[in-house]
This record gives sequence, C-alpha cells and structure tokens, in this order.
Amino acid sequence: MTDTSPSLDPTFLALPLRALADAALARAAELGASHADFRLERVRSASWRLRDARPAGTSDALQLGFAVRVVKDGAWGFAAGVDLTPSAAARVAEQAVAVARLSAGIGAASGTEDVVELAEEPVYPDATWISSYEVNPFEVPDAEKTALLADWSSRLLGAEGVSHVTASLLTVQENKFYADSAGTVTTQQRIRLSPELEAVSVDEATGAFDSMRTLAPPVGRGWEYLRGKGWDWESELAELPVLLAEKMKAPSVEAGRYDLVIDPTNLWLTIHESIGHATELDRALGYEAAYAGTSFATFDRLGSLRYGSDVMHVTGDRTAEHGLSTIGYDDEGVRTQAWDLVKDGTLVGYQLDRRMAWLKGLGRSHGCAYADSPAHVPVQRMANVSLQPAVAGPDTAGLIAGVEDGVYIAGDRSWSIDMQRYNRMFTG
Repeated sequence: MTDTSPSLDPTFLALPLRALADAALARAAELGASHADFRLERVRSASWRLRDARPAGTSDALQLGFAVRVVKDGAWGFAAGVDLTPSAAARVAEQAVAVARLSAGIGAASGTEDVVELAEEPVYPDATWISSYEVNPFEVPDAEKTALLADWSSRLLGAEGVSHVTASLLTVQENKFYADSAGTVTTQQRIRLSPELEAVSVDEATGAFDSMRTLAPPVGRGWEYLRGKGWDWESELAELPVLLAEKMKAPSVEAGRYDLVIDPTNLWLTIHESIGHATELDRALGYEAAYAGTSFATFDRLGSLRYGSDVMHVTGDRTAEHGLSTIGYDDEGVRTQAWDLVKDGTLVGYQLDRRMAWLKGLGRSHGCAYADSPAHVPVQRMANVSLQPAVAGPDTAGLIAGVEDGVYIAGDRSWSIDMQRYNRMFTG
C-alpha cells in the first residue's frame, strides 16, 4: 500500500535550519541570556478571485525569514533577519540581547520594571507535526482552481434572479522551525484555505439589490475540502439562489422581543468576540488593548463571572482536527492542548502563554503564543474556542421546534464592539 499521508516540504527541510539555530542560541548564551529561542518560517499564501466567472485577480506571496527572542536581565529582547547564514543569525541574536538590555534599563529607570519569567514546559528535543489534510492545494494546478471557481460561478449566474457572482479562494502553507536554549526543537507544517462565493441580485425596475455569501467556513484542510470533504458544496450552491430570492422579497423584522436560534455560521463570531478575545489573559490584564480594546472578563472575576446558563460549556483547544488555530507546538515550544474557559456557565479559565501563566501562578502555558510572520514577535493569540453541545441536548431541529416566535440567524455580516466588549452588535 502506498503511503499518501502528507510529508514535510523538502524545500523547507533543505534550509540550514539547525545551523542557524545553533549559531543564534550559542551567541545569545555567550551574551548572558537566561532564555533564547529561534524561529524560522516559510509562509506561502496564494489567492484567486473571479467576477462573473472571469478571472479578476491573483496573487502568490512568500515570506521567508527568522527571529530570535531572548530574556536578558529580566526583560524581553527581539530581532529578526532574512540573511540565512550562521553569522547573520548570530548578529540577530546580538541585536535581540541589545534590545533586552535597553528594555531592562528603561524599566529600572522608570520604576516600572516588570521582570519576565516563563512557566515551565517539558523539553521536546526533536518533534515533528503536520496538519491533517489529504491534498496540498499548492500541488493542484492553478488552472484547476480557476476552472472550479468559474464552474461554481456559472452555475449561480444561471439561476433566476442572480445578477453577479464573485468567487475567491485563499490558500496558505506555513512551515515553522523552532529551537530554544532548553533543548526543544520542533518542525511543523500546516495547510489552511478559505473559499467563498457571493451572489448579488439586482432588481432593474426598482434599483433594489441584495447579496448572499456561501456559509462554508475557512478550515485547516487541503484541496479535498473543495471536492466535498467536510462541506456539502452541491447543496449550498443549489440553495443559495433560492434563499437570495426570498431575501429580496422579505420584509424587515419588526421591532420586538424574539427567541433567537443562532446557526454556527453566525454564532462563531459571537463566541470569537465575547469569549475568545475576552479570555485572552494578556487582554484581560491590560497588556493588549489593540483594535477592540481590553476585556470585561477581568482576572478578579475568575471563578465568579456568570457567562450563561448552567449548560454553557466553552473550551479552548489547539488540537482540534482541521481547526484554524490547530498546531502541534506553539511559538514558545509548548505542546498544545485543550482546556475549559467557561464551565457550568461560569468563567473558569483563560488562554495563556508562558509569560502570562507564570505571572499569575497558573501553572503550565496553554500553548497560545503565536506570530503571524517571521518578522513579528509572538504574542498570546486565540485558540479554537468552541461552545460544547449540552449533554442530552436537542439538535438544531429540536431547538427550532421549541420556538413559537423567533428568528433563525445564519451567516455573518458586519459587527461592532465597544472597547471592553460589553456591547457587541452582529448582523447575519
């Protein structure tokens, strides 16, 4: 039997991974760093876009570089480079140590010194992880990708009431090599893709128009996803024009009080914003206040904040098969895992990296450190955050059967969030 399981990209393995890491880590140690880690990434992302079944744009980008992060004198230091030689790696390590020294001096001078320590983690001396997929989309000819999107677009354009169709596909292959001064060495590869079609209906007589997108989520799968593995594309493409025609004729929902049944294609956004970002501990502690701010789920409310009813159980998980946040080891060499965030309706946990775990005495990191580029420092980022089904709870049909006057919401549109996430407004 032929082994068809995915393997590590030989182009990545041909890079001088160990030599670069050894040079950087050795130089950091010589300069007195108490911790050092080296991360080399090769990230390829490609996209295709069609309008009315005709090509409208394509891109194919590659990021290749490395980063060195250190702890020196109780402070972080970070630097990145693109010259893949041992001497350059050593120079980047020197730059990272210089940044740490400067940071430590600024902290001491200002009286706001915040000593960096990392939670303990076992050593993984030679670990390899590859995400779960069958066909690497980068091994599929571009013509085949365009032909499939054009075929789907043409089928929608042929339906009554559909005036225009846009189609897009984004594919990403991420290769990472990580090594640290404790002895952990990891080599990883993961594939992600995001396909989407949007149909537009225009009433020529009145000028009214509306649109509807496919509901298929982005996933950690390969090309097999577009061939029906994990999503029923045939049913969705057949149903979308029918729903769009109904939407064009539908009256606005009258103001009032309703029961809401929220489909996962919309509920993911509510979970992402109100639980996912809110339970990132760096955000809850005020270390991160980017974009939509900090969090109402502050540390003093751990174990007491009431998120929902007793059946509400939400987990953080970096191991779920095909998850967008699924990885084997994070960017601090932590082996990934699953844990509770909300249990019996109450806040019971946060998402942690090694620094945050140590800072609050919470034990081991949850493996949530992530950098989206070889030039960026790892920060604490969201795991796959999911609402678990209630034990012996109803299925979707059962939920709907119990509603006498309600609204069923599928798909996401726009959203707005205040700076502490108390108020969240979503459309579907």
